[in-house]
Amino acid sequence: MSLKHWTCKSVAVIGLGYVGLPTAVLFAKAGFKVIGVDINSKIVKLINTGISPINEPGLKELLKNMLNAKLLFATTDYEYAVKNADAIIICVPTPVDENNTPILRFLEYAIENISNFLTKNKLIIVGSTVPPGCIHNYVVPLIEQKSGLKAGVDFWLAYCPERIAPGKTLKEFIENDRIIGGYTYESGKMAAQIFRKVVKGRIHVTDVKTAEVAKVAENTFRDINIAFANELALICEKLGVDVMSVIKLANTHPRVNIHFPGAGVGGPCIPKDPYLLIHPAERLGFKSRIIKTARMINDMMPSHIIDLILYGLNLVDKSISNAKITVLGTAYKGGVDDPRLSPAKEIISKLIALNAKIVVFDPHCKETFGAKRKTDIEEAVFKSDCIVVVTDHPEFKKLNLTRLKQLMNDKPLIVDGRRIINPLEAERLGFIYLGVGYIV
Repeated sequence: MSLKHWTCKSVAVIGLGYVGLPTAVLFAKAGFKVIGVDINSKIVKLINTGISPINEPGLKELLKNMLNAKLLFATTDYEYAVKNADAIIICVPTPVDENNTPILRFLEYAIENISNFLTKNKLIIVGSTVPPGCIHNYVVPLIEQKSGLKAGVDFWLAYCPERIAPGKTLKEFIENDRIIGGYTYESGKMAAQIFRKVVKGRIHVTDVKTAEVAKVAENTFRDINIAFANELALICEKLGVDVMSVIKLANTHPRVNIHFPGAGVGGPCIPKDPYLLIHPAERLGFKSRIIKTARMINDMMPSHIIDLILYGLNLVDKSISNAKITVLGTAYKGGVDDPRLSPAKEIISKLIALNAKIVVFDPHCKETFGAKRKTDIEEAVFKSDCIVVVTDHPEFKKLNLTRLKQLMNDKPLIVDGRRIINPLEAERLGFIYLGVGYIV
């Protein structure tokens, strides 16, 4: 069958996590019959009763609408999904291990189960972020071996990685440009054909390996930019200059766009994608310089927050031992409830090890990383010696500093890991203010 005669009416989405579930509901909204597949039966039951396991704006309502329209249902049955779908989109996670080596077992499990029931004229799209070369060297041989079918002849294969941010998933899925890498020219065109029914942004079709590199290059660039901002902040601390003023002025140059420094880089993508990029190249003898250094800088920022806390407490003659410290935010970024790889974990763990009394407040995220959790910010800061801003939640940008100071102990300290509090305002109210890139 050729592209001219191929039609896609039904789609199976494998993996109903942060990427897969939005993918499923948006393809259903576009009119496809969607079968969502997940190995977790609890997640499947929740989805089929209209309960989203992911807190994402608009997702719950859209899920219910698609279920009611009978355009979507979830199952653990790979056989049913593969046999009844024209296209299969794989959205399983691809993390790295403690040695920063890609973990592909979730992808392998999905591919093996798809291959067991694969028949001719199906389109398989890998939506998971993968290390360059993975499709040619890993995915294709595994499918062909398990299914007995030939890629590009008996079935089509493409790569279309996500380009979404938690908190804006549905909007960005639809509006952002997408990159599609075809294993063959026709495979890329087929994948583009169905994504054009969902995505309003432009579709850029290329070969598989180029698409693989482009995807991980995007987040690697962001990681390096943040690392530069963090190192610039450390320089500014030594020189007694506010890094935020420096960045604001530097960014007035038409060809400069420096990101902001912070307490560390978290989330499911940026900390691992640089390792996905360099891993296959290192196996061929390449030695990373910039990329690994950037990762090292960003990974050290939680420790720098600890240094700022110790420095600030010393300024007011207080000991870290038994000091009450209020950590604002355990989510990895503002406006979401996702704690994955949040710098708060390392910060809290080190503070606990130093015998400090730690209380956390996060209006979105319930994770505490071993600290006591308060659901009211005034309770969280009551008799506190130090506030540490770890997450840039919108609520934290509107803190009533006057009220918080009244509740805290004498000589209160603010350590701003996200630079969302006005230093001059905090100092005017009587706080000792220290921020990433700001020590006076």
